[in-house]
Amino acid sequence: MRPGDLALNIARIGFAALGVAAMTFQFASIHGRPEFSAGNFFSFFTIQSNIVAAVTLCLAAVVRRGERPAAFDAFRSAVVLYIAITGVVFAILLSGLQEDLDTHIGWVNFVVHTLIPVVVVVDWLVDPPAHGLPMWVAGAWLAYPAAWFAYTLVRGAAVDWYPYPFVDVARHGYGRVFANAAILLAAFAAAALAFCWVGNLRGGRLRRRFG
Repeated sequence: MRPGDLALNIARIGFAALGVAAMTFQFASIHGRPEFSAGNFFSFFTIQSNIVAAVTLCLAAVVRRGERPAAFDAFRSAVVLYIAITGVVFAILLSGLQEDLDTHIGWVNFVVHTLIPVVVVVDWLVDPPAHGLPMWVAGAWLAYPAAWFAYTLVRGAAVDWYPYPFVDVARHGYGRVFANAAILLAAFAAAALAFCWVGNLRGGRLRRRFG
């Protein structure tokens, strides 16, 4: 165990618990509304990415660095990308729309859209992948956002509800929504490649330092 690992693992568990508490509080605060839908709640990319981020923080605390297989590092890095997407997309495209996103409670909004994304990315930089990440993995990481987009369009057409304005077909039409998706996909692909490169760079330095 490297110096500081115990404190890092305690922090991981604490932040994971805080993220879960924020989502639970948010769920409870809107549960009694007539228009409430659990399906809608769990269809937000924010909620999904925060759930897997909390799980990944706990796994990183439990599974020691030397015991992590390459698949673990690839999965963890994918989750880091997804939660980073949550934070950046909110900051650029969704800030000010908290009422529409059901994150109108200030501390909840801060935790799921800002704190957890920052914490998870910083944790990954401090404790980077133990194995080298092949660049093709970056393409595999895009499968989940693509699947979420397809699911959102299919479900949206069925229930007439879309989680975010940029995927709202009822408001913008399919042409505009697919154009938005193409722009975001290009940005996500660049981010995925950047995460691969940074993960390999940080991981290589740590391997040389600690062996």
